[in-house]
Amino acid sequence: MSVFQRVTWFGARAAFIAFAATLLFGCATDAPGAKPPQQQIAVKVLIISMFKPEAQVWIEPLKLTREIKVPGLSADDPLVRCSADSVCQVTTGMGHTNAAASITALVFSGKFDLSQTYFLVAGIAGVDPHVSTIGSATWARFLVDYGIAHEIDAREMPPGWRAGYFGIGAKDPDTKPKFEYRTEVFRLNERLLQKALKLSAGVSLADNDKARAYRAQYEQQAARARPSVLQCDTAAGDTYWHGRFLGEVATHWVSLLTDGQGKYCTTQQEDNATYEALKRGADAGLLDLQRVAVLRTASNFDRPHKGQTAYASLKAESGGFSLATGNLLIAGRPLVDTIVGNWSAWSAGIPAD
Repeated sequence: MSVFQRVTWFGARAAFIAFAATLLFGCATDAPGAKPPQQQIAVKVLIISMFKPEAQVWIEPLKLTREIKVPGLSADDPLVRCSADSVCQVTTGMGHTNAAASITALVFSGKFDLSQTYFLVAGIAGVDPHVSTIGSATWARFLVDYGIAHEIDAREMPPGWRAGYFGIGAKDPDTKPKFEYRTEVFRLNERLLQKALKLSAGVSLADNDKARAYRAQYEQQAARARPSVLQCDTAAGDTYWHGRFLGEVATHWVSLLTDGQGKYCTTQQEDNATYEALKRGADAGLLDLQRVAVLRTASNFDRPHKGQTAYASLKAESGGFSLATGNLLIAGRPLVDTIVGNWSAWSAGIPAD
């Protein structure tokens, strides 16, 4: 190869490398007309709501006045709202699909620095009257997917079965399935759970006369009590089920999948999907999965009282909806305020004491 050929070859090679770099990484920031790199918003706490009534209780008290549009969020709620204290809130849309899609869009948007962020999933749910009552605030240790299962109609299930639901690949309702989906059960960070419980234990949850009158119709002592803060676990599934028999299935299911460690109390749709989306962000090195807390407040009972049909219970106006949405703020804010107010202690991780 002549000197001229070598110069020509090296020049072409350098030009190709420069062209490839431009395609991969964009134009140099000092090129004429080039946009500067996007500055990320460092978030201290991200509150995750599922629909507007859950979100609205936070906006004014936390002064969430800054609005950031994020491509890929729900068309109904395309904005992330943030405060000057670096607290942000997103509304995913209801159900597994909306929750997973919205959280994935936010995490991988590049608009936020989530490396030190604490995530508070805060939504309403149905509650087992054997465990608690409408208006109560529950912090979860286990997130269990109620929807990943086989189902045989109860009129066709084998004799002696407790229900027609059983794990995929399992032989019957009492056999624990293999976790081949890898989203069946998640366990949250115990230290953060205990912090959340301790901080909210002394709050005065809202109650009202309508809810008191409604819960008085239940025989269970837990159902008749006033709202409180407690630890119990949550089951997610897009089917909005209701009734005593399905409630008993949920209790058994949560216990079976957690080897007896979990205690079912609330039913909702999104939490396993939300957590899996966060988990994928953690796998990509974008966030810390040990900083996730799940708060569910009870808006309704998941089954009827004595003498009431399941359908009547499902449609009943118990007075619990306004209690549950309002109590999200009352029970969840102590954790948010503590994290933000003591950021030097919390930024590196959950404090030991």
